[in-house]
Amino acid sequence: MPAEPTRYALPSRLLHWIMAVLVIAQLVVGATMMASLTDYHRLRAIHEPLGVAILVLVVIRIGNRLLHRPPPFPSTMRPLERLVAKGTEYLLYALLLAQPLIGWAMLSSAGTPIVIYEHLRLPAIAPHAPNTYAMLRQAHTILANLLFLTFTAHMCAVLFHTLVLRDRLLDRMTPLPVRSRRPVSAEHDERADHVP
Repeated sequence: MPAEPTRYALPSRLLHWIMAVLVIAQLVVGATMMASLTDYHRLRAIHEPLGVAILVLVVIRIGNRLLHRPPPFPSTMRPLERLVAKGTEYLLYALLLAQPLIGWAMLSSAGTPIVIYEHLRLPAIAPHAPNTYAMLRQAHTILANLLFLTFTAHMCAVLFHTLVLRDRLLDRMTPLPVRSRRPVSAEHDERADHVP
């Protein structure tokens, strides 16, 4: 029987970090776009194709997630923490899938095409309707805030495990090979043996 993997598969790790960079960039561009009227159109020209790229990658990532079994959580994580971690993962997938689709539908309902590059444009996926546009714009804003909060919570949890618990949780997703060390539980056992 093959040993259980200790790290995510390489495609999973690469997709994770590429998407992390794109999502951070998209959140920054989106927030700046809403706060800057002078740079709005220039930022929107970045925001739209970036959203399409995230949509394509999240579909690929969901398929990849179904094909590759994730490694086990470290022993330092309690059952409730593992449940929250899985729930956060699924919520991020749902938000990263829904947010670009809502943005696409929002612009379609406004009668504004999404320009990928020069004359390459996406087809409309919603009828032109001002009321629909207003509703989708509000949903897009709410989900953007929820995505920011979920993404931030995910990063804070990983930093806590990495810097405080030091249980090498991040090693499961690092893109490069990591130096092999004994598991945290073994280190704890050794320390316990030296306690008088």
